[in-house]
Amino acid sequence: MTITDLIQSATIAAIQELYGETIPAEQASPTVTRKEFEGDFTIVTFPFTRFVKKAPPAIAQELGEFLVKNVPQINRFNVVQGFLNLVIGDVFWRDFLLEIADNQDFGRQPKNGRRVMIEYCSPNTNKPLHLGHVRNILLGWSCSKIYEAAGYDVVKVQIVNDRGIAICKSMLAWQKFGEGATPESTGTKSDHFVGNFYVLFEQKFQVEYFEWQKSQVARDIFENRVEIIKNEKSKIEVEPVMDLNDTSTLSSIEIANPVFDSDKEKWGKFFKVYKNTYFNEHSQLGREAREMLLRWEAGDPATIELWRKMNGWVYAGFEETYRSLGVSFDRFYYESQTYLLGKDLLEQGLANGAFYKKDDGSVWVDLTDAKLDHKLLLRSDGTSVYITQDLGTAQMRYRDFGAERMVYVVGDEQNYHFQVLFETLKRLGEPYADGLFHLSYGMVDLPTGKMKSREGTVVDADDLIAEVISEAREASKERGEIVGLPKAEQEDILRKIGLAALKFHIIKVHPKKRMMFDPKESVDLQGQTGPHIQYAYVRIKSVLRKAADFGFRISDFDSAPSEIRNPKSEIEPQEKELISQLYRFPEAIETAAAEYDPSTVANYCYDLAKAFHRFFTDLSILKAESEEARTFRLQLCQAVANVLKTGMDLLGIEMPERM
Repeated sequence: MTITDLIQSATIAAIQELYGETIPAEQASPTVTRKEFEGDFTIVTFPFTRFVKKAPPAIAQELGEFLVKNVPQINRFNVVQGFLNLVIGDVFWRDFLLEIADNQDFGRQPKNGRRVMIEYCSPNTNKPLHLGHVRNILLGWSCSKIYEAAGYDVVKVQIVNDRGIAICKSMLAWQKFGEGATPESTGTKSDHFVGNFYVLFEQKFQVEYFEWQKSQVARDIFENRVEIIKNEKSKIEVEPVMDLNDTSTLSSIEIANPVFDSDKEKWGKFFKVYKNTYFNEHSQLGREAREMLLRWEAGDPATIELWRKMNGWVYAGFEETYRSLGVSFDRFYYESQTYLLGKDLLEQGLANGAFYKKDDGSVWVDLTDAKLDHKLLLRSDGTSVYITQDLGTAQMRYRDFGAERMVYVVGDEQNYHFQVLFETLKRLGEPYADGLFHLSYGMVDLPTGKMKSREGTVVDADDLIAEVISEAREASKERGEIVGLPKAEQEDILRKIGLAALKFHIIKVHPKKRMMFDPKESVDLQGQTGPHIQYAYVRIKSVLRKAADFGFRISDFDSAPSEIRNPKSEIEPQEKELISQLYRFPEAIETAAAEYDPSTVANYCYDLAKAFHRFFTDLSILKAESEEARTFRLQLCQAVANVLKTGMDLLGIEMPERM
């Protein structure tokens, strides 16, 4: 039983004995005492006034006296208005430290026999992984590690978007303009190689589009723009009849290439809106890309062979990036294998009245009672929409793994989609529907601005990894602390520091918040950064190495007499702060798992490291005032090192021995 469980049960018993009332457990749950007051845990007594008929401070006084008398671990108490602050005795903290000092698995829970599936990354095979994918991957990976630490069996999956018009664009560009080049012949990382052709397609398309705008057909369309915009309103997300004099969204090429000078602002604005329609109805490149997609769907051997070759290049590149980030997956699903799934579920939904069919044959679900409107599930021509295959994929995964929870790590622009998906699965009565969760996260911005894949302005994951390692190298040069180590060891340390900077800077932010990533800021040893936490660990390892030089080993204390193993009679405030932080580690893991929020663990690790740095500055360790104090502080150092290593591992961050 934990100390919080003990306080809770004792409080329930006290209320029963003192006032003859039975209270729910949540009313007796203690919280951590605020730092400006003396105490370790606090009980709020305001809810008890309903049946006690006394002022909250009077209730707190009576309750405190009862707890001190009946709970040996509680040393004393104080009352601040209606808040009862309890001080836990030093004996409890000493015993706790002795229990965990050499336990490298402290915080991890035993297996609970429950399974959770986490989907993350889910890239497209027309471009390399970028900064947005990095946040997705790091959230998914850290969630999987946290759930494993909480006792779950975790299955890590991704669905690869390996089909569709975007993939055909990169395939067509290579076929038309590649001249047989390969990643090997150009010395280009294979997923970047394919991504370059996706960008090249867009560049060629832009040239074609602006040339076409000089035609009479384009002029006629422009003259009828008001009616066209009205007709297109349901297809594209623009305001009807926008202010065509507003040039704020025009690119430099659109302003520099007006066909009719008198209408250049209106012209550019309109044809920015009209771009998708041009691609589908007028573009030669668009027609060729669509024809390639039709050939793929028909199983044309040459098209399938090209598709497999280029996707193979991308997969090889992805694997290299995954290795650099230190992540992996248990199962890959591919959209080319799942895009036809879900139609049997539609028949099931029609049969039980969950769905309805319109006169044109299209299938819909009415979710208005859940404030989600009517949603199309199958087009009138019998073709699926995205949600159809997502329904089928969810069912297939449940059959594959039987997970009671399925977590989808996907950006917040898909919030509505997942609300509809989950509600639809509930209407179908699927047994896993109540265990579905969308881990929605905000986008990542850079100091240089937003990213655009088609224009080639994304920050590739590989470039970002290289940049943070470079920043770590520059910061290390200024300190000069690893220059005497072998070159390979230096590079390994710099890799760990750089990746810690990247990962922690992203994970420490609550998933739902949009964030800014600054590589230089991320490697600061003094800020709320991964390297700052690593430095606390490195300090501890240095102290323990020096202690080992004169014969100290933590493991030696397991069989030593109690007066040697746990000799210190009084605990300094800095020591107690560290021990109480350590005590809360399992709770941090439990909270992070319950709330799907790795930032809970990240910020816990930072708070623990910050508390250690204060302890290290304020108190001597190796030159402590007594042998007993030195022994106690070395035990405390070992426990902090273990928890920091475990906590950072849950974020996918490795800890160096030196830096």
